[in-house]
Amino acid sequence: MKKLTTKLTIAATVLVAAASVASAQMTAQIPFEFRVGNRVMAPGAYRVDSLETGSDTKVFRILDVHSQQSVAILPQARVDPQQAWRAGGNPKLLFACTSGRCALAQLWSGSESYAYQFAGPKLGKDEEAILRVIPMQRDKAE
Repeated sequence: MKKLTTKLTIAATVLVAAASVASAQMTAQIPFEFRVGNRVMAPGAYRVDSLETGSDTKVFRILDVHSQQSVAILPQARVDPQQAWRAGGNPKLLFACTSGRCALAQLWSGSESYAYQFAGPKLGKDEEAILRVIPMQRDKAE
């Protein structure tokens, strides 16, 4: 039941977001396969948009520039960005990788006082995630 509720919430948010204006457009070159929500994305160039929903909730769209396939994702929580990220001021994506599989863990736009955290991979008893940081570029329109 919890999964159904979560999926319905995401679907409703995506519908609201579809009618919204995208802001905070960024691009990233991701050199490895990764998971966003339930989707597996190929390595390549991606555009990351923050979609304004008219409420306090943010929705992010990850768009594969080559295939034009995208996925919308809701963050689980707001967290403090790493201090080194703040010092540089450039947007970042953080991936948690385990057993050769990577998943989006955090996103920071470079201009907000917090980063957004996403559900990560399930870890085994003695398993640790390797964290990989991918820099993003702000689009010139900003």
